Amino acid sequence: MYITKHTMKKTLTILALLLLATGSRAQTTVVDCPDRNQTNANYTNFRAPLQQAPLLKLPVGKVQPSGWLRKFLELQRDGLNGQLGTVSAWLDKSGNQWLSGQGDHGWEEVPYWLRGYSSLAFILDDDQMKREVETWITAVLNNQASNGRIGPDGYDGSSPDLWAKMPMLWALQTYYEATGKARVLTAMNRHFKWELTIDDSKFLKGLWQQKRGGDNLWSVLWLYNRNGDKTILPLADKLHRATSDWTMQGDLPNYHGVNVAQGFREPATYYMYSGDEQMLQATYRAFHEMRRRYGQMPGGMYAADENARAGYYDPRNGAETCAIVEQMASDEILMGITGDIFWADHCENVAFNSLPAALMPDMRSLRYITSANMTISDEKKHGPSIDNDLRGMLSMSPFSSRCCQHNHGMGWPYFAEHLVMATADGGLATMLYAANQTTALVGEGVSVRMTEDTNYPFDEAVRLTLHPEQNVTFPLYLRIPAWADGASVSVNGQDQGIAEAAGRYVRIEREWQEGDIVSLSLPMKVRSNVWQQNKSCVSVDYGPLTLSLKIDEEYEQHDSRDPEFVQDDSHWQSGVDASLWPCYVLRAKSDWNYGLVVDGDNLPVEFSVRRKPYPENDQPFTLENVPLEFTAVGRQIPSWKFDATGMTDFLPTKYAKRAAETTPITLVPMGAARLRISAFPREKE
Repeated sequence: MYITKHTMKKTLTILALLLLATGSRAQTTVVDCPDRNQTNANYTNFRAPLQQAPLLKLPVGKVQPSGWLRKFLELQRDGLNGQLGTVSAWLDKSGNQWLSGQGDHGWEEVPYWLRGYSSLAFILDDDQMKREVETWITAVLNNQASNGRIGPDGYDGSSPDLWAKMPMLWALQTYYEATGKARVLTAMNRHFKWELTIDDSKFLKGLWQQKRGGDNLWSVLWLYNRNGDKTILPLADKLHRATSDWTMQGDLPNYHGVNVAQGFREPATYYMYSGDEQMLQATYRAFHEMRRRYGQMPGGMYAADENARAGYYDPRNGAETCAIVEQMASDEILMGITGDIFWADHCENVAFNSLPAALMPDMRSLRYITSANMTISDEKKHGPSIDNDLRGMLSMSPFSSRCCQHNHGMGWPYFAEHLVMATADGGLATMLYAANQTTALVGEGVSVRMTEDTNYPFDEAVRLTLHPEQNVTFPLYLRIPAWADGASVSVNGQDQGIAEAAGRYVRIEREWQEGDIVSLSLPMKVRSNVWQQNKSCVSVDYGPLTLSLKIDEEYEQHDSRDPEFVQDDSHWQSGVDASLWPCYVLRAKSDWNYGLVVDGDNLPVEFSVRRKPYPENDQPFTLENVPLEFTAVGRQIPSWKFDATGMTDFLPTKYAKRAAETTPITLVPMGAARLRISAFPREKE
């Protein structure tokens, strides 16, 4: 048969289009974890003999948040964390031991503050903030001791204090990611070789450093992955031996809330060096042990106050803001080490339900202790109901304490850095959901810009648009939260027909082209949890959000110089305009003592969802702006009041007298409620 040139050309065109379509077709599967048996050529991996991690953090600044998270970071810049260098006496440059090496103040406050501040500076690409970071980091590097020690001596005659140096190492890591200055690696290497010279009898002796040695261990692995110097690897064994034993069965070495939030991940960190699976399991065990004893409450944290105590695990007891942000940092590290979606789910639980309520919306003050059930936030002493018996434990203050005042700043920047991570097999993974734009290398070094549009966690839809510099094949992993039954994924409008994927990843590998769109739907449904240890109280979840009773909040402003509102260890720099940094007392102006009426499945009866317009000011974590409200039915419990110390009392027993009639109540997301009841007495229909 004779074929004309026209027919041949048309046929070839059709074949080319078919081949192009075939080449672009997505290969979509559901997997438990990204492939950890490959090596990403674009980013720093874990060098042998370390275990390869399935997920790798992108350098600071490569993930640019937008929407509410961007707003949070800008408020933080203009708020306490961003301005603390001009407010806190502990950051006063005059006589500061981190600047001069000879000063008398700054100990943990400078590194606590600097690690969050530096991450924020490089994410926002703020020139003024970056200059401030440069001032501090340059001083730290220039003042390194001749023996290699970073930071002030901190030697009490029996043991060198390594604790304050650990958060400074994290600040140095962020600085290196942003600048690539090799002197950071040299300085850290010398410091670790100095640590190796410390006699074991004097190594990590003391409460903070012994419990938190895992922070130091993480920095050793970070450095080895970049310089390959095997002579520092014996320090991993030395640190593990000297750190408190977080592998205990049925117990923990310490119940200080912040120590637990940091320390429990040490065995998993050591696993990356030892390869011992028992170390990995020990971290999971320690996580659950704390919550079995003191964490029978919503919001992801535990009722430790400062130090967890037997008999004080009611949801009216709470967590330090330090513990909240340290828990999130641990979750983020464990995401990378394990690839387990469990840690991402938990990080969002803490981030959306606990952290926002610990801060004032303008981020100019914070609360030392935040609880799941909290109907008073004042300056009074509440011991022994709360540990410890100091004033200002519950009020919103720029000087709630030296630790949280300086340490809270890493919470949101670190969260932003981990929204999207690189995978060991040369791809990307969406790990924490919030609007952002990520620029990363994929495949064989091809740059791709991926924008994520969403109002999550207040909406179910996530839309990813890819902009590669050229067509490129790589795997894109989408985390499907464990609660997201019925999640669906489409590529350029074509449904991918995924099977049940909750708690797993959807892996899409294809040749990605300019403008490809991936749409993810995460259906949010009402769920409940019954907390058996705490009188079988019940909490309600909607997607990643836990719900709280809507309480009318009255804010009473106070002068933060008033001794009644300031802890003894908090001090102003001279010349500060204190009127810019007020304290607040929050009181409930509506009834809060309700049980929640539930059906036989412990779901709230007469439950409905009310969606409101998303706020134009990108401040959804406030009662005024929150775009979700819910209706339910409660029953008042008149005897549930404040205890003798003026604090929200323990949950009432089932024998406490109830009102005969039920009452319609309004629920709101827990993170938007600075005063809240989130763990309800359970009332049957």
